[in-house]
Amino acid sequence: MDDLFGDHATSLNDHRPLADRLRPRTLDEYVGQQHLLGQDKPLGGLAARRQIHSMLLWGPPGTGKTTLAKLLASAAGCEWISVSAVLSGVKEIRSAVGLAKQNLTQNRRTVVFVDEVHRFNKSQQDAFLPHVEAGTITFIGATTENPSFEVNAALLSRARVYVLKRLDEDALMGVTTRGLELIEKTMSKPVRGQLIALADGDARRLLNILEIAAQLAEPESDIGSDHLASAAGEQLRRFDKGGDLFYEQISALHKSVRGSAPDAALYWFCRMLDGGADPRYIGRRLLRMASEDIGNADPRALQLTESALATYERLGSPEGELALAQAVLYMASVPKSDAAYAAFKEAMAFVRQTPSYDVPMHLRNAPTNLMQEMGYGQGYRHAHLEALPDIGAYAAGENYFPDELQPSTFYHPAAAGLESKIRGRLASLSAADAAADAAADENAEDKHSADDAAGEV
Repeated sequence: MDDLFGDHATSLNDHRPLADRLRPRTLDEYVGQQHLLGQDKPLGGLAARRQIHSMLLWGPPGTGKTTLAKLLASAAGCEWISVSAVLSGVKEIRSAVGLAKQNLTQNRRTVVFVDEVHRFNKSQQDAFLPHVEAGTITFIGATTENPSFEVNAALLSRARVYVLKRLDEDALMGVTTRGLELIEKTMSKPVRGQLIALADGDARRLLNILEIAAQLAEPESDIGSDHLASAAGEQLRRFDKGGDLFYEQISALHKSVRGSAPDAALYWFCRMLDGGADPRYIGRRLLRMASEDIGNADPRALQLTESALATYERLGSPEGELALAQAVLYMASVPKSDAAYAAFKEAMAFVRQTPSYDVPMHLRNAPTNLMQEMGYGQGYRHAHLEALPDIGAYAAGENYFPDELQPSTFYHPAAAGLESKIRGRLASLSAADAAADAAADENAEDKHSADDAAGEV
């Protein structure tokens, strides 16, 4: 296996961070991303031909996006200009473009690299467009966020997106070996495994923890688990509450609950807590799931989640997290129905597409004499006064829609949990309506016949 970083003649007195001292100098020293750099792979082929084009490197932290960009630029014989989206603005972009134009007069191509390009606003991103189109610069952006959402469509259309993957255990083991050799320390195999677990696919994080742990260890002694624990401290795993991974994990939690997979749902819940997600946010999302995916199949899910969130507010972390975990397990285990969610969406769409018809007179409230004189509430049938056997309070055949609309059905209860009983009751109400409508039609026909007979007489 290729090492992450080749041989570096670096003194122990070099005070640069270990991650910087071990940065690869050639593509042969670069570890990981073989789906991009392997034989006959897109970036590997570019480097072999000393070619380069505008691109976006999208991947988790510590996967080598900046290093890869530098090595590709070097392989193509390009000048390198780095711009930080955190510290730079349009002024710095113009300065970089000016240098690129100077290089171009000397027949030298320039790569302008933008780290964390997703932090640039629209106008800053747009500032690159004419220069990319003119060939003045080759643009390479690095981002941990989905370019589809964070990069302007115009810039996105002019740069190919390459996805970098988190480093696997073999790659991280190679990084560990090279790091230990450089700092002249040793570590048992089990402890190496612990270090790799703490790194969570991030080579830079691994080397930072390793460097601190080495400083904590006594001279001539191995780096142990206690040193790693102290070095890692309360560092959280690779997670960004506003980033892609955050929404990927909340999506996984939601889908696990919807799919009635309590163990998987609990796993993703714990992953989010371990990554630093706010339990209150998770609780609010659970409330949404209770309505969207369980609904009236088990209304207790909403009540339990409300109680769990209130419990967390009273107890805080970590004690209150157990209540949220209880809600997760319950919601993932009970019958599911999205009938309420579907009905709401359908009704909202229907309302937006139809005129704002007046409320029928018989459904209007009449608290004053004037309103009564105007006919408000006249003809209203009080459901409790028309109770039916086996049904209870119900005014069969009554219409509660605007006069201009035919009654519509939005709610279709699922045959699951409590909603199966609701489904049966609504079917009984519908049958009562049909019977009332038939009786009304018959009465109307009898009246019409009687009127006709009276006319003949």
